[in-house]
Amino acid sequence: MTSEELYEKLNQIQLMKCESQIVELKSAEKGCPTRLYDTLSSFSNQDEGGVIYFGIDEKNNYKEVGVYDPQDIQKKINEQCLQMEPKVRPLLTVVEKNGKYFVSAEIPGVDLTERPCFYQGKGRVKGAYTRVGDSDEPMTEYEVYSYEAYRKKYQDDIRGVSRVSLTSLNQQLLETYINALKDGKPNFSGMNTEAIYDLMSIKRNDEITLSATIVFSPYPQAYFPQLCITAIVVPGNEIGDLGENGERFLDNQRIEGNIADMLNGAIRFVKKNMRTRTIINPETGMRDDRTDYPITAIREAVINALVHRDYSIHTEGMPIQILMFDNRIEIHNPGGLYGRIRIDQLGKVQPDTRNLVLASELEVLGITENRYSGIPTIRKELEKYHLISPEFLEERGNFVVKFYKEAKEKIEQTEDENNLVLFCRTPRTRKEICDYLGLTSTTYAIQKHIMPLVEAGQIKMSIPDKPKSPKQLYYSE
Repeated sequence: MTSEELYEKLNQIQLMKCESQIVELKSAEKGCPTRLYDTLSSFSNQDEGGVIYFGIDEKNNYKEVGVYDPQDIQKKINEQCLQMEPKVRPLLTVVEKNGKYFVSAEIPGVDLTERPCFYQGKGRVKGAYTRVGDSDEPMTEYEVYSYEAYRKKYQDDIRGVSRVSLTSLNQQLLETYINALKDGKPNFSGMNTEAIYDLMSIKRNDEITLSATIVFSPYPQAYFPQLCITAIVVPGNEIGDLGENGERFLDNQRIEGNIADMLNGAIRFVKKNMRTRTIINPETGMRDDRTDYPITAIREAVINALVHRDYSIHTEGMPIQILMFDNRIEIHNPGGLYGRIRIDQLGKVQPDTRNLVLASELEVLGITENRYSGIPTIRKELEKYHLISPEFLEERGNFVVKFYKEAKEKIEQTEDENNLVLFCRTPRTRKEICDYLGLTSTTYAIQKHIMPLVEAGQIKMSIPDKPKSPKQLYYSE
């Protein structure tokens, strides 16, 4: 940054009086801090990097104390940066303010393939840090591993499982899969079965793979007890809330089986514990049973968790979790985002795939499309239900999806809609509304213009139990 920008940043710090995800403050009034490596590491390990400001005493109400020697501190900062792996190349800026000198060190984020950036003196595992709010926290062993797994393209979904035999798999399902693979592929169809097993990673080094186990085994939990889904219903909005009789959970289930079994079991659990509202179409008289959340969105979120969770040895003891609260539903998926994709890019760019073979097997079996359409589908389904947008979070090796029951606020009611509501202050027939709108079809007028206002509660029906009654009137209050 320029000296003018640094001067302005110092003023902003005095207004905000706090550190942040990308701001770290150091006093340096009496010397250069001797332990910068935790912040150098954490800033280097996030895309946006960060800035360390020297000359501000955080413990003394953010007093501007200045640095002891602007020349020497730059040298000492560079010396510590050279002790990092990969080496950190800071951009240093000096400014004078009120007779005192201040220094900023801009720390760029290193490329994903070079992470984690760590302090050489403590090694890759103990010397790597991540930024959590305004704090530098040691990386977990799994967080360090996840970078290595991406960099070296580990395929944890096809690691061998020594205890599983070919005969323990569902032979009918396996045959269905092989036949689907052969369809339309004459060269492939001519291969013998054993060769196909090796080629398609059913087997690897004479061992059944993990992906084959969790897709084709009738009960994969015999080998991996925690590769399941745990689902609970909480009587409140937070874990720890109790029901009327002191119960912690209104429902509590362990959902097991292969991928297809767990998907179906999860949907059954959510359906059982959701309310269902009945909406009557006033024109057709047909009833539409609407659940708290769209089932299609729930299915996409669960299948995403099953397909894209981390299947490494670091997370095989962690189940997928479904938590149903009064105001929301959460789906927790072991393993953070994989590769370069960020939360704000979900559903907008094609992501890296963590479990390529597993995703391909489920695509062939028709369980998932594997076309990266899950997130857009979730958003569209919630939009149809007039619910607020889903929330996606990455919580240090755990990916979370949240759906809320809260209805999406109507951003702005158009002038025509306002006028129609005012027109219906006097109860109106279908024909009167049709004539007012200048339309020829009463069905179109009601479905297109009135029903959205009925669903929004702006307009009501005089005979709601008999929506097709010729005496039906529409009115607003």
